Amino acid sequence: MNVGLWDGFITKVKNVTNKWSQGVSNLFSDSPITDEFWEGLEERLLLGDVGVDVAESLTSELRQLAIDRRIAHTGELKGAFADMLTNRLERIPGMGEPIDASGNPSVVLLVGVNGSGKTTTAGKLASILKSQGKSVILAAADTYRAAAIEQLKAWGERAGVRVIAQEHGSDSAAVVYDSIQAARASGADIVLADTAGRLHTKSNLMEELAKVHRIVLREMGGAAPDALLVLDSVMGQNGFVQAEAFGKAVPLTGVVLTKFDNSAKGGIAMAIAEKLRLPIRYVGLGEGADDLERFVPRAFIAGLLDVDYDDDDR
Repeated sequence: MNVGLWDGFITKVKNVTNKWSQGVSNLFSDSPITDEFWEGLEERLLLGDVGVDVAESLTSELRQLAIDRRIAHTGELKGAFADMLTNRLERIPGMGEPIDASGNPSVVLLVGVNGSGKTTTAGKLASILKSQGKSVILAAADTYRAAAIEQLKAWGERAGVRVIAQEHGSDSAAVVYDSIQAARASGADIVLADTAGRLHTKSNLMEELAKVHRIVLREMGGAAPDALLVLDSVMGQNGFVQAEAFGKAVPLTGVVLTKFDNSAKGGIAMAIAEKLRLPIRYVGLGEGADDLERFVPRAFIAGLLDVDYDDDDR
């Protein structure tokens, strides 16, 4: 593998490679292709939380490719399978795109259920953007939990960025409004808003989130914010019900996939792309401030399946 920009990302993916991806990778030995191989592949994909439809589609497509190319051994299919997974990820518009910090200011809403990792993600994104020379303001719009406000302040202090907060129980939309005004006054590039975790079944809380979105639209002259759904990798297919509900409250522009290092179901990335049709923008690969990485499909699949990644594709 060539040394290049994404080698660190690939290494991190390999370091968190779980039993699922190892099992998929090990299927592609140098054994003859049999019906048992196809059954084993589909079973492994299902175990990885890819989902029934996607598992069947991937297996069928690879099987046809083996027939067309007259491939007789499983080892010859591994590279083709990696390309297939990569292509499916890359065809989703916006896949892996970083946050646009060129607005006046740009506004990002981090949304999701309780415990998905929104506050930590906000802090990590602030650190990333600050290291890139951007001026960042963190908006403590999770006003339901006093601990969330304090946690975000700690992240702000660690990253060296300003945090706009009000008292526990304040109007979250007012916090976002104040943050936008502060960003304009100081010339900040971006506002990262940590919104409250909420169950997707609570209509009143979802309406509150919609209100925050409306405030941003009004203050930004109709320019829509980035609305990133923070999904816990361990949730698997259950996350899709959440995504549908949050998407009704605010137009989602992407996914941050957290806690991937704790997941035994690495296929969730494929399921998100195929079922939600939303781009994965960032992926969490550890606990450290620098362990939130921009999602790079080809590098991700290369690390997951342990295949070579050509610099020309970066």
